[in-house]
Amino acid sequence: MKQKITIPEEISTMTEFKRRFSFGQMYDSFVNAVGAISILSKNKKSELLHPNFIERLQLAVTEVNGCAACSYQHTKMALKQGMSNEEISSFLSGGDTFIQPEEAKAIMFAQTFAEEKGYPEEFTYDAIVKEYGEDKAKVILAACQVMIAGNMYGIPFSAFQSRLKARKFKDSSLFYELGMLISGIIVLPLAIIHGLVRKIF
Repeated sequence: MKQKITIPEEISTMTEFKRRFSFGQMYDSFVNAVGAISILSKNKKSELLHPNFIERLQLAVTEVNGCAACSYQHTKMALKQGMSNEEISSFLSGGDTFIQPEEAKAIMFAQTFAEEKGYPEEFTYDAIVKEYGEDKAKVILAACQVMIAGNMYGIPFSAFQSRLKARKFKDSSLFYELGMLISGIIVLPLAIIHGLVRKIF
């Protein structure tokens, strides 16, 4: 039986930003996501980290940023992978009920990564390298980088969707929402090239 997609009410009924990002931050996240997508693609084949672990990391990032669109999409993906509604809801609400002890440091890193808008202190990354080893740490970082890029685009998209339903975000404007959405599409090819050059050199 297909499970109904439910996300916490505080996310599904949002009418203000939990986190708000600038165009420059969104562009940087797109650039970083290029190499991160490559790492996650390799992980899909090797399963160095289980897909559910990746999903829990990304749900933790989304919870900090409060992206309704990303919460919905990742709830769908997590349900397909066999995670329960209760487990997903716990991560999206910032709960620790379903955090497995061996994943706790990585989840804390994901939350810190999001709180620092994608640029946490170096010692926090060093801590996960020490805990999981360099290869797994790279996958953990990549999962967070891809998710925050999605959040930075998804948050204005969520605000725009809410506006269309006559529930304007009180600290938003149509100019900001459409500006982020349109400029994000326009600069994406440049960000991909920038990301590839950075990955090579």
